[in-house]
Order: sequence, then C-alpha cells, then structure tokens
Amino acid sequence: MTADTADAEARSPGLSPTGVLRLLRPRAIAIVGVSPERGSIGGAVLANLERFAYGGTIHLVSRNRSDIGGRPCVASIDDLPKNIDVAVLAVPRDGIKDAVAACVRRQVGTAIIYAAGFAETGAAGRAEQDEIASIARDGGLALIGPNCIGLVNFSDRVPLTYEPLASLADDDAPAIGVVAQSGAMLSALRAALLGKELALSCLISTGNEAGLASEDFLDFLVDDARTRVIVMFAEQTRQPRRFLAIAGRARQQGKPIVLLHPGRSTQARESARTHTGALAGDHAIMASLVRQRGVVLVDTIEELIDTAELLVRFSPPQAGAAVITNSGAFKGFALDFCEAIALDLPKPEPDTLAALRQALPPYAAIDNPLDTTGQTIKQPSIFTDAANHLLADPGMGSLIVSIVPGGPQQAMAKVAALLPPLAGAKKPVAVAVMGDEAPLPEKFVSSFRQQGVPVFRSPERALRAMAHATAYGRQCTGAAPGKADLAVPDIALPRRGVVPEFAGKDFLARLGIPVPRGGLAHGVAEAHEIAERIGYPVVIKAQAAELTHKSDVGGVIVGITDADALAAAWERLHKNVAAAWPGHALEAILVETMAPGGVEMVVGGRRDPDWGPVVTVGLGGIWIEALHDVRLLPPDLSRAAIAEEVAKLKGFGLLRGARGRPPADIDALIDTIATIGALLISRPEVAEIDINPLVVYPKGVLALDVLFVVSAGT
Repeated sequence: MTADTADAEARSPGLSPTGVLRLLRPRAIAIVGVSPERGSIGGAVLANLERFAYGGTIHLVSRNRSDIGGRPCVASIDDLPKNIDVAVLAVPRDGIKDAVAACVRRQVGTAIIYAAGFAETGAAGRAEQDEIASIARDGGLALIGPNCIGLVNFSDRVPLTYEPLASLADDDAPAIGVVAQSGAMLSALRAALLGKELALSCLISTGNEAGLASEDFLDFLVDDARTRVIVMFAEQTRQPRRFLAIAGRARQQGKPIVLLHPGRSTQARESARTHTGALAGDHAIMASLVRQRGVVLVDTIEELIDTAELLVRFSPPQAGAAVITNSGAFKGFALDFCEAIALDLPKPEPDTLAALRQALPPYAAIDNPLDTTGQTIKQPSIFTDAANHLLADPGMGSLIVSIVPGGPQQAMAKVAALLPPLAGAKKPVAVAVMGDEAPLPEKFVSSFRQQGVPVFRSPERALRAMAHATAYGRQCTGAAPGKADLAVPDIALPRRGVVPEFAGKDFLARLGIPVPRGGLAHGVAEAHEIAERIGYPVVIKAQAAELTHKSDVGGVIVGITDADALAAAWERLHKNVAAAWPGHALEAILVETMAPGGVEMVVGGRRDPDWGPVVTVGLGGIWIEALHDVRLLPPDLSRAAIAEEVAKLKGFGLLRGARGRPPADIDALIDTIATIGALLISRPEVAEIDINPLVVYPKGVLALDVLFVVSAGT
C-alpha cells in the first residue's frame, strides 16, 4: 500500500464525512418519540440538550403531545422540515424500519437508533438490520447504531444520548476522544476518565454499526484539534485496511490511538457476535499490524484508562523510566515486573549518581529503582532531591514514585515534598500508592491531580501504563511501515492453486531467493543423472500439488550417499507414498543436494481476507510448532523495521551465534523477508507462501522447502 493509497483509503468512507459532521455538529435535531414521562428515552435526550445549552434548533415528534415544556411537537416524521441534520429515534424496535423510511422521505441527514434486538440476536435480527441499512443507504441517510447509546460532543455541546450528563467546563485542555461499540463500556470509560479529572472531546457509541462504523469516527477524531488521544474499545474492526490507513495518519500527526480489542479466544469471538453482531477476525494479525501503525494495543480496561491519562497529560517518553520508592522490598519486585512488561530501568548517569549520594543517607544503595530508605520519615525532602536529580538525568524518559503513604501526617508530608519536582515536569511522571484501597487523606489525590500529576492506587498500574506510553514514544521515532521500495521482478507465477514444491522453488530462484541445486526426475535413471551432476549426498522428495506434507507420508528420504542407496531410496519412497496416500499419483521426484546445517527459520506470508497481506518470520523446522516463536509483520516494512522485528524473536540469539557458532547472515534473512513482503504487495494473486525451513548460514540463505498457493481466481 503506497502512502497515497493509504491516505485515499483513510478518507473515502462514502457517506461518512458528511454523516459524521452532521451527527457531531448538527444545526438542527429532531427527537422522535419524545415524552416528558420519567424514564423516557426521548425525554432524557431533550433534558441533556437543555442542560448543555445546545445552540441549534430542536424539533420534537410525539404522537400524543402537542408540546413538551413549551416546545411544540409534530405528530410524525413526515411533518418535520426537510434536511434536518439528526433524527434521534427514541422509538421501539418494531417501529425502527418505518421511522428510517420516513427519515429518508424528509431527507434527514443522519439518524441514531438506540433500539436493540437486531444483528446481535442472530440471523433473523441481522436480516432485519440489513434491510433497514439498505433503506438508509439507498436514501442517503447515515445511521449510527442500532443497539447503541448515542454520542456526546462535549466541545460543541451536543449530547445525543439518553444517559443523564452534565456539560463540561469550556477550556482548551487537550482532550480524549472515546469510540466504543459497546454502550456500557463507553459509559464506564466516561466515568473513569472524568473521575481522573481528564478533559473529554467526544464520546461515541457505534453499536451494531449498520451504517457508520468506528472507522468513520476515528477518521474525524484524528483531525479534531481538541482531541489529543483517542481511546477505542472495539469488538470488531469492520474496515481493517481503512483502520490501518487512518492509524498511519494518526501516527504521522503524533496522536495516540489506545485500543482494547477482545477476541483472542474462541469464547471472546462468540461473545462479540452475540453482543454487537461482530464477526471477529484474526486477532494475532490485527495485533501485529495495528502496532506497526503506532496503535497502543492494551490488554486490560485499566491499561486503556491509565495509558490514555499519561498520553493526554504528557508527551510520550522515548527512554526508560526512573523509579523511586520508600520500600526496599518493592525494589526487587519492580525489577522483575518491569522486565516482564518490557519497561527499561536505565542506570543513572555518573553526575546523577554523585548528586544522589549527596542527597541520600550514606547507607542508601544508589540505583534504579531508588530506595530512599526510612530516613524520609524524618526528612521528606529526600523525595524532592531524588525526584529532581532523576528528572534531570537525560537517560531517564519518565519518573514513577511508588510510595507507602504511612499515616495521614506522613502521607501529606510526602505530597508536600513531591509536588515541587513533579508539578509541571516536562517528562511524564506518576505517583503510585501502595496499600490497595486503604484510605488516604482527603486532599492527597486531589493535590496531585490539580497539578496534572497522575495518581494510581497500585504500582503495577502505573508501571504498565508507562510501559505502553514508552513503547509508543519509541515506536513513533522508529522505522515506519509503508517505506518498502523493493521491486519484484515481473515474472510469471506458477500454476494456480497449490503449487508443487519444484515449481515453487523455481519461482523463488527467479525472485532471487537461493534454493538447493537439483532437478526433477520422472524415473530412477533420470534421478541417477541428476545426482551425478549435482554430487552426493542427495535428498529425494515426492512431488504433487496435493501433497503439502511430504514427510507425513514417507515422501522425503535424506542422506543418500551413492547410486545404490539412491535406487533403494527411490523404491522405498514410492512404497511409502502408495501405502500412506493411496489412490494418488505423484508428478515426479525432486532430487536435490543435501544442505549443510544452519539456523532453520520460517519465512512466509498469507493474505488475510480482512486485514490483507501479512508476513511471518520465526524459528523454522519443527520449532515453529513447538515454540511458536513467530513475528507477524506488515508486508511494507523497511529493512530497518524488519531488523527490529527479527531482533525481538526469542531465538534471535541463535542468529547472533550461540555456543561458539558463527553469527548467521541476518542481512540475507532480512532480504528474503523483504522480498516476500514485496511479492505479497505487488502480486495479489499470491494467497499464501511458506518457506520452511529457510536455512540461514554465516553467508547467505537457502530455501529447503516451500508451500505456495496462487489464487484460483487469477
């Protein structure tokens, strides 16, 4: 995907640019099904609009009332003026189709459907939802929902939800935009973020996404000047390639997208179907591709909230964290925990060490994490000095202070000592309070938060959030995807469907990927000629398009050292295959030189129906199944980015040379990975390719086996 293509995909959502703008910044709103009764959904929407002092025109539709609170009502949608921006459909499920059709007749721009009972309930509900979506689409009506709680644009005072809300203070503080398919999750995230005294720009619940999808609102938020961080809870990414293009744009603008995307387990994918009608794709592919586009992918709801707080309050760090504690026991825990979550704890620089030795008692161990010792009970200013020195250290990207607060007086003394260095710090800072839910002095948390200092009730939450923020900062300064410039030779693909090994290897050789010397034999005499030409020892392999696992049927015999052994092996191979694979015919036998040992890797790729092409690299041979040491990569990575990913393999030490073995040719491995990525980009007919093993030597590589699938539709 080129940069131009990515940008076009990010900005071509059909109805959505107009639909999203009319939803989030409407000049006229109609509430259909409004009622003054307590608990009325339409009445709750009206109350929100009035509380927010919405500045546009409000139209009310009620079959039973001529006015509500002094506002006139009309009896039906057909009585409304034409071209209203938003119709809020606060009507029962059975009335939704007729209401949507009426909105089309009145040329309404967008409609919100709160009602549930559609695609999330099964096939019949999905069919009804599809019919409603078709009516809207054909009539130029953009839908949000069904099965949603609507949206809120705090910046422009537009609350189109039935949840009772208060408007937020007008200010220019950097804000968080939230998009969630789940209404309940959106509500929980709103409460949590407001509880941390964070500014919000927009809250959007997309529900079943019969019309507008999460990607449409993501596109808006990336360009929204008020929104600094985007939080997403997605049970399905319905437009994956467009999502990647938008995420790439967000990365270029330095706007973090923090994403929680359930779906690793079969049970989670089934839950998504029953909840919002989602059909979850391959989670591992999603995770790999979105991370490469700069998306901060988190595992828990706490991480979603906490990481968003750090990223909205501070610029993302690029170096590791400094940790201060007044618990010696916590120091060892932090070292283990930070290693597990890949948060670097750099060693203080010499000047910092010298300054810390002057500030702390002589018996203190000066290190990172830094234990300030019990002397801080008598001398809280140690916290002040330690924080100042570590924040000034150029090797530290952030600072986390994890404390046992002690009694109320001690706790507030720590606040007084820590506020001067932490308030207004240019690097990300956080205070973590040990003791779980033990009560704190009334002003403990508020004193920090009023100065923009995040407070966490556990050090684990602070450390995890800082790890995510740091990874994002480094990712945004690292090698970006979309920079591959490798040209693939314009050569004909092998036959369609599953390609036998010999044809796949011929194609690899023409791509410039080395394969063993050898030839195709249709009889034993021809096999002898090939073996004499290439030299013993040799290996022979059964060849047929349908035979993708030759070893399983005894179709591979290695270590053949002379002509007699070759004749015996030829006969044994045919007997093996006939017994294990009856009724099938072989095309030929591949005779090749026996390759010397090296580091066995797997390099391949496939075309996911949702996310598109993805490249695979990992330990090869039997190890890929036994150890699952695999990285999934976008196909358009630069060589530098590929090198970063290869270095993350658990088995990378084997490539660098282990136990006296020479280092492997990592550059040649990277060349092969880049070639496979370029192939997948340039030749959409390639459905799957799997080189296993690709042996990496001190000089060069050799593809010993390949599985190649070419789309039958080409």
